[in-house]
Amino acid sequence: MDGVVLAAGSGTRLRPLTADRPKGLVRVAGQPLLSHAFDTVLSVGVDRLIVVVGYRADDIVEYYGDDYRGVPVEYVHQAEQLGTAHALQQACPLDGTTVVMNGDNVCRANLDAVLDRHRETDAAATLLVESVTREQARETGVVETDDGRVTGLVEKPADPPSTLVVRGFQVFEPTIEPACRLLRPSARGEYELADAVDLLVQAGHRVETVRLDGWCHNVNDRADIEQVTERLD
Repeated sequence: MDGVVLAAGSGTRLRPLTADRPKGLVRVAGQPLLSHAFDTVLSVGVDRLIVVVGYRADDIVEYYGDDYRGVPVEYVHQAEQLGTAHALQQACPLDGTTVVMNGDNVCRANLDAVLDRHRETDAAATLLVESVTREQARETGVVETDDGRVTGLVEKPADPPSTLVVRGFQVFEPTIEPACRLLRPSARGEYELADAVDLLVQAGHRVETVRLDGWCHNVNDRADIEQVTERLD
């Protein structure tokens, strides 16, 4: 099973820390942010890492090389940062069931349960989700569900249809590939992975959710670094 880690962004909100290094190499609790993401996906049993790189890509390649803790690492380039679905496309074709994680997330959560639900239900996609405030829901992918099964998904809505949001860890089958290819740019001008998942739902594919037990923290600024460091101490 492959683990795809999305790490192409420039991390503008972390400047000046990212002025001379990619976001993934900013240190959080004593190690680079990407190492936290790699450790997370390795913990669920992936046997190959595929890293989508962009901003200062050579720095990441030089730092990690071709393996991490004995697991092969491959790199694919997203020359233009055109959204998460576009980033995932750079890693296609997918070789069967694939874990996809945002490279700026640090998680201590029930991730094995996401894979278990995915396999038990024969889903096309399974998402780790959490209930948040309406204000927070405006900042990420919002999920509508019926008894755990996704009925709709929208990225960063002005008026959230629910307060259940995706938490940066997802499992996909290769059916996500044509969904990504069919996308048009969102209002933000990006190809959103949330929109691709919504296409799967509208086409009748099974998309499941697992409620977060534990925590996942997206690291966007210095305050996030401090909060994650405190949590890991």
